[in-house]
Amino acid sequence: MSFISYYFHWGSDEVLALDHTARRRWCEEISSINADLSPSDAKGKKEKSITEMKLP
Repeated sequence: MSFISYYFHWGSDEVLALDHTARRRWCEEISSINADLSPSDAKGKKEKSITEMKLP
């Protein structure tokens, strides 16, 4: 929720109004845009999407 709120400047009501599938799709879209805009490191390692990250 905070990931979408941060990038779109949406309040919690707007984000909570989305169903889980829509929130996940927006996270994937934001991550894709960030990956395209962010250069890879010198070793050619591609940045992970938020949906690929493992939580502790």
